[in-house]
Amino acid sequence: MTRTDLLITGLAPAIWGSSYIVTTSLLPGQSPLLVALLRALPAGLLLLLLVRQLPPNRWLPRLAILGALNFSLFWVLLFVSAYRLPGGVAATLGAVQPLLVLLFSVPILGAQLRLTAAAAAGFSFVGVALLVLTPDAELDAWGVLAGLGGAASMALGVVLTRKWQPPVPPLTFTAWQLTAGGLLLIPVTALSLEALPSLDAGNLLGLAYMSLIGGALTYILWFRGISRLEPSMVSLLGVFSPLTAVALGWIFLKEGLTVMQVAGAILALLSIWLGQSKLRLWRESRAPKGAINAPD
Repeated sequence: MTRTDLLITGLAPAIWGSSYIVTTSLLPGQSPLLVALLRALPAGLLLLLLVRQLPPNRWLPRLAILGALNFSLFWVLLFVSAYRLPGGVAATLGAVQPLLVLLFSVPILGAQLRLTAAAAAGFSFVGVALLVLTPDAELDAWGVLAGLGGAASMALGVVLTRKWQPPVPPLTFTAWQLTAGGLLLIPVTALSLEALPSLDAGNLLGLAYMSLIGGALTYILWFRGISRLEPSMVSLLGVFSPLTAVALGWIFLKEGLTVMQVAGAILALLSIWLGQSKLRLWRESRAPKGAINAPD
């Protein structure tokens, strides 16, 4: 079952790999707060209509924290980074997330910081840097801070999502978090906008894709994976995002691939292989003595 879980969870960041193209081509110049709001809230409300289950009151504080980390704060910082930095720089900054997940997991989950996991996270970062970072990439201070802040927000969200697992299906848990994240963005967005922007057909198409496909669908898969896999393994699957972005550019935009990019892709895939090896050790350590693990 583990390989199936890895493949299903990996679909989420693979789909997220198209976010930069969609943001810059269909949503140029839009407010990051507005884009994040319109990506989270409609998807959350739609899923709530499907599951028809509201969270218990005792879960509201936790959902507010998770909604802020996984959606409100993360998406706002992500869009700020995407607007202010070249895609390669933004993706490289986001690749520090596996390292941050490891650091957060030690005090929050009581996890041990293993050499294999640290090496896998390091290979992930270097691989993404080789894959998407160009020598002439321009740096913007606010964009860099936003990229690092977004990685930290997502990393802490992944760890806390693993720690706080309500007894509901991933679809319901996703609906609660998306709605919470969208509701938190309403007052901030309302205060920041001087007037409502006019959205054309391309903007609406981009928002629909980012909300329904890049939001609701992918986070159902993502949260399902967090509930079944170790957080450090889940975060390593994020390398599929830049891999997909580069592949889409090569296939549809006829962008060439350099030797360095190919080496980066190999390193990124190697990080996932190392992470899966650590996952097997983690599962074996959790199994009762004398138990035999079922085959994947």
